[in-house]
Parts: sequence; C-alpha cells; structure tokens
Amino acid sequence: MANKKFNIKKGDQVMIIAGDDKGKTAEVLKVITKQDAVIVAGCKIAKKAVKPTEENKDGGFQDKEMPIHISNVKKVEA
Repeated sequence: MANKKFNIKKGDQVMIIAGDDKGKTAEVLKVITKQDAVIVAGCKIAKKAVKPTEENKDGGFQDKEMPIHISNVKKVEA
C-alpha cells in the first residue's frame, strides 16, 4: 500500500468546514493517515465513560476529541 501524503501536519492551524463545529479554527493534535482523519483541539468532543482506577478513584465521564475526516478541514495560513 502506498504512503498517503497530506498537506496538513501536526501543529497546523485548520478551520472546520463541515459538521457541528463548522467555522471553528484550532490546532491539529494528530494526523491519522490510515483513517484519512485528523484530531483537532477542542472540536468534535465526545463523552467517554471511565471506570474507577487507582489514579481516578471516582471514574465518571471524560471529554475526548474524536477524529474528523481530512476533507472536512481546511488549512489556515497563520
């Protein structure tokens, strides 16, 4: 399988052009080439249930950024 190349890299500023967070501008935290997706700081937040552990005695819910397809973001020149 050929390696995919994207013009968006970790640390770039991008604007969300589709979905619930349309119009937001934020930084890319991670690029997932196998899924053609990126994780953007503060966008597409989901609640994740967490069981109690030794570090987190209470458990409960945790906010987590979910991947956004790379076609739904546009690089913004800073």
